[in-house]
Amino acid sequence: MLLHIAHDTTYRYDAPLRLSTQYLRLSPRPTPGLQVLRWVLELPGPAVQALDAWGNTLHVLTLEGDRREIHLRAFGEVQTLDGPQPPEPEDALPAPVFLRATPLTTPDAAIQAFAQQHAASVRAAPEAGLMQLIEALLQRMPYIPGSTDAATPAGQAFATGHGVCQDHAQVFITCCRLLGLPARYVSGYLATDAEHVASHAWAEVRLQSSQGAGWVGFDISNRCRVDGHHVRLAFGADYADACPVRGMRSGGGLEQLATSVQVTAAPDQ
Repeated sequence: MLLHIAHDTTYRYDAPLRLSTQYLRLSPRPTPGLQVLRWVLELPGPAVQALDAWGNTLHVLTLEGDRREIHLRAFGEVQTLDGPQPPEPEDALPAPVFLRATPLTTPDAAIQAFAQQHAASVRAAPEAGLMQLIEALLQRMPYIPGSTDAATPAGQAFATGHGVCQDHAQVFITCCRLLGLPARYVSGYLATDAEHVASHAWAEVRLQSSQGAGWVGFDISNRCRVDGHHVRLAFGADYADACPVRGMRSGGGLEQLATSVQVTAAPDQ
């Protein structure tokens, strides 16, 4: 399907901002089921483009001088395949890299016990077993925003009994790694009928699926395999590696952040 995407991020400050550096992962990362037709970044200054340690496209934007607002806009069109996306082959990073725990995906006793409940089913039929794990996770931890933030680790989110897509992805990834399955965090966009205030998050797991061997995407919050409605921006070991916008600043006083994401599907040409 053809997807039109527009992502706006605006920072406002109540005092002059002297210096700001933003690390932007706002360029879709192609997959076997995704082709980037056009993509534009509108930024308030020149940015340096590079690849980060995970192979994601990274733009580094540094702004100097007094200002009270920073507006970042990413937009364009991508073409995706309908239905579940095909497994992605191995890339330059070996799969075992994604077995290690990180500060945001360190398992505690509660997550270890939860994961162990699904070890037999995942071992017997990995794809079906992981879908069962997702159902159990969402019963234990329904989607309710407001109690977690970007710095909340998996164990703390699991203990609250609810969370958002970021938390679901990180708890799921933690469980997969405990079960011996390499798993990575993905940030991106999701085409729905509504406008979102932020990008979406899901996970990819290295396994043998019904479509072959490779990295398979699971949208935990929506209880489904990743399909043509999903557009990947970046992946990494956890949220900190793959977040679309991250930065630091000097000055500015209090900060207000406003974001909006619109992803609309158009008829194929």
